Amino acid sequence: MAKKKAQSKASEAPRQIQNRRARYDYELVETYEAGIVLVGSEVKSVFLGRANLADAYCLIKGSELFLINLDIESYDHATSFQPERRRDRKLLMHGREIATLNRKSLEKGFTIIPTKMYFSSKGRVKVEVALARGKSSYDKRDKIAQDDSRREIERIKSRKPLDY
Repeated sequence: MAKKKAQSKASEAPRQIQNRRARYDYELVETYEAGIVLVGSEVKSVFLGRANLADAYCLIKGSELFLINLDIESYDHATSFQPERRRDRKLLMHGREIATLNRKSLEKGFTIIPTKMYFSSKGRVKVEVALARGKSSYDKRDKIAQDDSRREIERIKSRKPLDY
């Protein structure tokens, strides 16, 4: 009888690569899901979690949506072709969605930013794009003060009463 091969545990994709700074600096109004055009070695780097969304933003050129300044490290085991780390990458969305985003982003104070990258259930790389409005410094201070007071209230509620 032939021996069964030991099945190796398949490596899991990273849950998601997030732009943590986005929620701090911007008020997210709407979010959209978009595909992204990548080269094979870039997909492997994203799978290993070697991408950085910190300085990235989206720009509409004509009727197409591009992701600017996305930093994807080069894959170590790739062949001779190594794409640039911070090249412009095309995002794939329906034309109606791009037109809606364009119309809304032209309003005062709105911008389009990527908030996270992840793998879909079909194994494709997706980017969550948000229509965002910039926060001012006093908004950030108010938010921090509200979070601190909420935490303090929760801390007081969770204390056990003293038995005398």
